[in-house]
Amino acid sequence: MGLFHRLFGGEKGVLGHKEVTTVDIHGHPLRCQICRHHEFWRHDVQLNTGTATFLGWEWMNATATCAVCDYCGYIHWFLPPPAKKE
Repeated sequence: MGLFHRLFGGEKGVLGHKEVTTVDIHGHPLRCQICRHHEFWRHDVQLNTGTATFLGWEWMNATATCAVCDYCGYIHWFLPPPAKKE
């Protein structure tokens, strides 16, 4: 069990998710860039901008998906792919 899990785990697990999982990016297994571990917690985060926050429009900002390493806690950020033009 990793340090991050021991510190922030528990009944529900870190960030409200119940279990760790492996992650594939376009068919390639993700390994932590720091410790090479292969299990992660998934967490979706909102990417706030100063203008949207100032105007109270945070809900209009994009979101990113994070894969948080269960062993060392390093956060890998992934933006949604851009919409394809037809």
